[in-house]
Amino acid sequence: MEIGQGLALMGAVIGAGLAVVGVGVGIGNIGRGATEGISRQPEAMGKIQTAMLIAAVLIEGVGLFGLVIAILVLFKVK
Repeated sequence: MEIGQGLALMGAVIGAGLAVVGVGVGIGNIGRGATEGISRQPEAMGKIQTAMLIAAVLIEGVGLFGLVIAILVLFKVK
């Protein structure tokens, strides 16, 4: 394995890990904010849950793009 291939593999692994960590932090922040919002205004629970789910789906989509790019780099290097 050449040094360039090793660096590309390491970059793909680090990129996939960062994508997963970023998604975890984002979903945690959404959950915390939604919990606080619902506890302060229980009557707005439906609107808060809808906004929370939409934001969570968008964050998961970005994380999925990061993982797909990392997988493409892995297959391109081999």
